[in-house]
Amino acid sequence: MYLSESLRLALRSIRGHKLRAALTALGIVIGIAAVITFVTLGASVKAEVVGQFDDSPANRVFLVATPSDDGGPPAALSQPVFTEHDVSGIGEIEGVDRVVPRGTIATSALSHGGETVARDQVTATTPALFGTVEFRAGGPFVAAGSGRECPDEMVVTRSAAALFPGNLSAGDRVAVTQRGNRTRNVTVVGVLGDDAGLNPLAGFGSQPRFYLPTCAYDTVVTSPATGTRQNVFPQVTVVAANPGDTAAVQERVQSYVDGESDATQLAPESYQVSAQTNEDIVQRIENVVDRLTQFVTGIAVISLLVGAIGIANIMLVSVRERTKEIGIMKAVGATNRDVLQLFLVESLLLGAGGALLGVPIGVAGGWVAVTYAELPLTLPLVWVGAAIGIGLIVGVVSGLYPAWSAARVDPIDALRYE
Repeated sequence: MYLSESLRLALRSIRGHKLRAALTALGIVIGIAAVITFVTLGASVKAEVVGQFDDSPANRVFLVATPSDDGGPPAALSQPVFTEHDVSGIGEIEGVDRVVPRGTIATSALSHGGETVARDQVTATTPALFGTVEFRAGGPFVAAGSGRECPDEMVVTRSAAALFPGNLSAGDRVAVTQRGNRTRNVTVVGVLGDDAGLNPLAGFGSQPRFYLPTCAYDTVVTSPATGTRQNVFPQVTVVAANPGDTAAVQERVQSYVDGESDATQLAPESYQVSAQTNEDIVQRIENVVDRLTQFVTGIAVISLLVGAIGIANIMLVSVRERTKEIGIMKAVGATNRDVLQLFLVESLLLGAGGALLGVPIGVAGGWVAVTYAELPLTLPLVWVGAAIGIGLIVGVVSGLYPAWSAARVDPIDALRYE
């Protein structure tokens, strides 16, 4: 029997039982759609996060203290362990251009012009953070030196300014409500044009951020090295003077942290203080996203298994229903191979049909997921092709036993079958 004839007979059988065929392929449709949706979401998250580091200059070293066995993003569980003594000491290391500490100030709201925006934290940092960043209006706040009163100044990102009607602009006054119901009135001195060059550990570039000077920061500890009360920060960014010396600067900073810093003494026993470059952090984040994607994709694969069982079940029922038809085919000259081919083609069509329907549904599901998460869509085309291939494989594997059973039917017994 020619393959075209097997295809025609298989299509006739499927059309003769449209509802049954549709329900049989439904498991494959759901499985393929779920896999593509989750993989698309994972690829989009990875592209967005890694893209933030790609925009960051290559001459930066990030200091964080995280659990030794933590597989999450470096800033996720970072502990405040870097004192002002550490920041000063790291700034004196050979090859270091500037050191940028970063901390969070607990807040409840920000108010301007009768409008209040809920905000659980703002960032405390130094003017050094804005060294290479373009300002849309104004400039950085004034550094608070020894003996100087803390400046009531704030820098905001463009997206943060847009949270208020009419947008914040340089010179506007904002009331910052801190924990304990304390209110701090500050003046917006700068609006960033683009914060892509800032420390990616703070989050996505499109997120609204408000910056205050470190003198407004209220997390302090006693420095083991000096015995004085000092601010303690969870993150420190070290900028190398020469991008080509970043690796050497990373080694020197790590050596300082391991030997002379307060950080190693303040960090919990289960935590590790590490100096990491963009490449180190990108690799770590990629591993985390890949593991999460594999996990949720594995759950979706269960639907494919259910679909495969459904195809096998329906094909076995079809063999039973068409026993007499198989007997007639063999009586007029059809071989075991012809019967085997016929049932394999039918199961293959069910698997392929489910895959072809599942792909656009999965792409649509991925688009909805990334749109809800406010991420750019990154479609893994390799997985689209793989999904179709998986559907074909599921169809063939599911139909093997039913097809083999059909081929073994004795023609005499089949003709007597009622």
